[in-house]
Amino acid sequence: MKKLLLLATLALTACSTAPHNTAVPATAPSGQIQDLRTGKTLTPDQLLRQLAAAPGVIVGEKHDNPAHHQIENWLVQRLPEIRPQGSVLMEMLTPDQQPKVDQVKAWLQTGAQARPARVAELINWQKSWDWTMYGDVVMTAMKAPYPLLSANLDRSEIMAFYEKPVFPAGVHAADPRVRDAISDTIRTSHQQNIDAKQLHAMLAIQQQRDRRMAERLLAAPAPALLIAGGYHAGKSIGVPVHIQDLDPQASVTVLILAEKGIVIDQSQADFVWTTAAVAAKSAP
Repeated sequence: MKKLLLLATLALTACSTAPHNTAVPATAPSGQIQDLRTGKTLTPDQLLRQLAAAPGVIVGEKHDNPAHHQIENWLVQRLPEIRPQGSVLMEMLTPDQQPKVDQVKAWLQTGAQARPARVAELINWQKSWDWTMYGDVVMTAMKAPYPLLSANLDRSEIMAFYEKPVFPAGVHAADPRVRDAISDTIRTSHQQNIDAKQLHAMLAIQQQRDRRMAERLLAAPAPALLIAGGYHAGKSIGVPVHIQDLDPQASVTVLILAEKGIVIDQSQADFVWTTAAVAAKSAP
């Protein structure tokens, strides 16, 4: 019954919305791209060819930087021009959204048209993720023939881990250096104002989110592209650590999108694309 109601809603939407043109090609923002494995500076097209050869790519962003989302949209548009795209995954989507994403995506594949804002409503896009930042890349992936997949935990799972912290199994995930680095990041994000119990719970949640992203990436049709926050993408503490535990033979390539002044080295990524920094918002 719920599926029939959604399909009816989609049909009404098709009659009431203006077309959204996803044919307009995205352009790569200015910035500097470096291959951290060789130290060489790359052009966007050279980076594209490197990423196209990888079965799994993780792109780590700064969530509030518009240039990072422009790069992601450019990648999602351009990579399939070089080779077929197997799937795109996003940290910003949760398992309970997946059925809606699948249904709306199938509807759009029929040639139906919908305003991006309406698509956001239909897939229950979470307001904590700024749609003005993510709308273009989501619409590009929704219009494409390959799957758009959730990569995060549901809120209910997060709350369960907060109430009863459980850590993912694995030698690499349990490495004290990994957990200490994540803990330091959590403390910094809370201006050092966090008690030990909260820190323990948030550390478990962070690692469980990384584990879920790793599981989803490994299970996704390849070649797969995962879009996530920079800390999740980092080779030394994030999703790649869990991939080592789950499948040591799996190969993933990490591209970090960084702002000018942030130092990224080979321990964190294979490539870094440095853009201008977002101006800090003044306090109200």
